[in-house]
Amino acid sequence: MKTLKYKRRFYRDWIRQVDLYVAHVVSKETDLQISTDKPIDGDFVRERIQSYRFDIERYITRDKRFLTALKPIPIELDAPAIVKKMGEASRCTSVGPMAAVAGAIAEFLGKDLLKMGFKEVIVENGGDIFLASRKIRRVGIYTGKRRLWRGLCLEIKPKLTPLGICTSSGRVGHSLSFGCADSVVVLSKDTALADAVATATCNRVTSKESLEAALNFARSIKGVLGVVIILKNNLITWGEVKFKKT
Repeated sequence: MKTLKYKRRFYRDWIRQVDLYVAHVVSKETDLQISTDKPIDGDFVRERIQSYRFDIERYITRDKRFLTALKPIPIELDAPAIVKKMGEASRCTSVGPMAAVAGAIAEFLGKDLLKMGFKEVIVENGGDIFLASRKIRRVGIYTGKRRLWRGLCLEIKPKLTPLGICTSSGRVGHSLSFGCADSVVVLSKDTALADAVATATCNRVTSKESLEAALNFARSIKGVLGVVIILKNNLITWGEVKFKKT
């Protein structure tokens, strides 16, 4: 489960986007890094983030289970679009709806920017990414102190985008996880779904022997395009995954 609580994104200190404008936009506890082909209107982006947060927070006042549930819950028919998106991702993966919050906000904002005419859009929200690009992009995989995987990146081709690239870890970060994977990365056209699948898959990684079953779970979910699971010196992968080493 994820919350809206802020935690400093230390890994951003390593990011260099030489061909894009990079902005940090903060609204309450939500802190996004947004990379685009032209400068963004910070006021517009903050307004959209506030709107999406308000929709989620207001729904939580109607149904407090939405914030704390670890399993799917019924979503009301008149719920806001972002709440329905999170609820659907929850239903497909058997985790709570808040497991999809970071991916959902990144996706909704990313699509807003595409509608405004931006051609290059990368919205990063706590390690969960919405990416749309006309160029090959590399996305790093962070596994904490594991030196074996240092510098490991995914190469994302333009034809795959717009794409959600979401990460969950049982060892790194503040999100609740019942697994012990160093990193689980999931690719999907649906960023909220990728976020929820990453959480659900990570929950299933409890030992080396559990890796294949966890991978099979992720690949069985409709809409998942690629999966990477790293546990200590073990790496298992499936789907539209191409690695590069920096």
